Formats: sequence, structure tokens, C-alpha cells
Amino acid sequence: MAKVVATRRLPEVAFQAILAAGHELSVWEGECPPPREELLKLVAGAEGLLTTLEDRIDAEVMDAAGPGLKVIAQYAVGVDNIDLEAARARGIRVTNTPGVLTEATADLAFALLLAAARRVVEGDRYVREGRWRCWLPTGFLGPEVAGARVLIVGFGRIGQAFARRAKGFGMEILYTSRTPKPEAEAELGARRVPLDEALPKADFVSLHVPLTPETERLFDRERLARMKPGSVLVNTARGRVVDTEALVWALTEGPLFAAGLDVTDPEPLPKDHPLARLENVVLTPHVGSAGIRTRERMAQMAAENLLAVLRGEEPPHPVV
Repeated sequence: MAKVVATRRLPEVAFQAILAAGHELSVWEGECPPPREELLKLVAGAEGLLTTLEDRIDAEVMDAAGPGLKVIAQYAVGVDNIDLEAARARGIRVTNTPGVLTEATADLAFALLLAAARRVVEGDRYVREGRWRCWLPTGFLGPEVAGARVLIVGFGRIGQAFARRAKGFGMEILYTSRTPKPEAEAELGARRVPLDEALPKADFVSLHVPLTPETERLFDRERLARMKPGSVLVNTARGRVVDTEALVWALTEGPLFAAGLDVTDPEPLPKDHPLARLENVVLTPHVGSAGIRTRERMAQMAAENLLAVLRGEEPPHPVV
């Protein structure tokens, strides 16, 4: 029997699988992640960790768990919160949950595009606050989505799923990627274009890149200034892909008409943050994968990864 620690309460399917395998399970029951001091105490003696993207899992945490720690099973695709080199040096396996959240995240990205362009949230507030007195011939105008040109930055699973939705709206699809994607180009009618060449041409830009040293602050003030006047930026990737201060400038003084953001920097975003005060920003609390079936499948995958390592087997979805 191994000790398994979950840093948050996940869908029960994960916990049922771990308990059914005969392991001891400790779960942090707080709504938010455990404070650092509590996390270090919680993981002591663990052989397996179930973690979320809000947990900073570094060498200190791994050492606090002790030499018996075998696996860190991330309940997410991204693992930028985990020190992979520290894990590798200690012989600890790191796993994630790829593929399963593709469609749910693409759904939300396109929902943010529509909501930002057509000012859905702003209109909802207008009605609820009792300000709607009559139909306005020039009120709540926004850019058309159907037939517009969209640039997809990062053309992996989620970027391509987003492109399928864009194709349904008759959009012209441009994309950036480290490598060409000829099959996706043929299926979707997409065209690969260098980022800085495409930005002045795109009515909409949707971000789907992982957070790496190369993509951190990829959209700084210089790059945001290149965007087409009246364009819309959507980010369901990671908040730190965009320079927040530059984004506020782009939305207030620069070229952007609006932004739809599921991720921010900082995250969570304080209610008095400049982004939160702008009418032309649609904000959601990092819920890209929050479909019921998707989250349950993520929990199941995380448990399968963890249990495989504890059995001495290769996990289905290894990162390290």
C-alpha cells in the first residue's frame, strides 16, 4: 500500500480508482491550493502526488515528500508548474492528461471570441443594470465574425480544433507553428504565415501555445502594437504568454477592439486589476477544460498514470 496525496479534491473517479487499488489517500480539502507550509507537510511520506496547475512542485516539495516519491500525476496538460529537471534528477516520473481537453478548450476559446466581438457580457450587464431603455441603431457595434480572418498562434490539437470551429463560420484561417501541418492545412484550408507578417492582417488572434521560455511574453507591447486596428485577442493558453501591462495599453490606447481571456497574469486576477475594470475584456476563471465529461476523464487519466507507476509500469502519458 502506497501513500497518495491529492492537492485538491478532484472528480471522485480518480479517488475511487486509487482506493480500489488498496492505496492510502490524503486529500487537501480547501477550495484553493494548500499554502506552501501546508503543502510541504501534506506531501511527507507520499509515493504518489496528484497535482493541479496551481501547485508549485519544485525540488523543495519533492524532498519534503522524501525518497519514496515515485510519481507526480498532473491533472492538466501543461506542466510548467513542475520542476521537470528536479524530478528527472530524483528519478520521479511526471505525467499529464493530454488530448482529452482539446474540444472543451476549443469550445471556450471560440465562445470568448464571439463574446468579445459581439459584446455579449457588456450587453448582459447593460440589461441587468436596468439601462436598456430602447433599441439603439448604433449601440453595441462590434466586428463581424463570419468571413473574418483569424490567426491561430500554435497549431497543435487545440489550435486545430479551434480552426474547425472557425471554418464553420467561413473564416479565413492563418496559423503559426514551429513546423508545417500539411494534413491540417488540407482539411481546414489553413495557411502557415510568420507571426509578425500575419498580425497586421488578422481580425482575430487566438493563442494556443504552451508556456515555455520562448513563448513567455511572446505578445509584448511591440507585438501587440503590430496587431490590426479593431482586432480581438483571445487567450486560453497561459497568462504569461501575454505581457499584461502591454495588453492594458493595447486595449485602452493601442489597436485592440477587445480581448477574451480565460488565463491572466497574475492569476487569479484581483477584482481591482486594470484588466478587470475594462468593458472591452471578457474574463473567465481558467475554465477551458471545465466540461463535465472532460474533467472526469482528466481525473481518470491522472489516476491511471499514477497507478501505473506505483505498479512499476510505464504510465500511459509520461512527461518525464
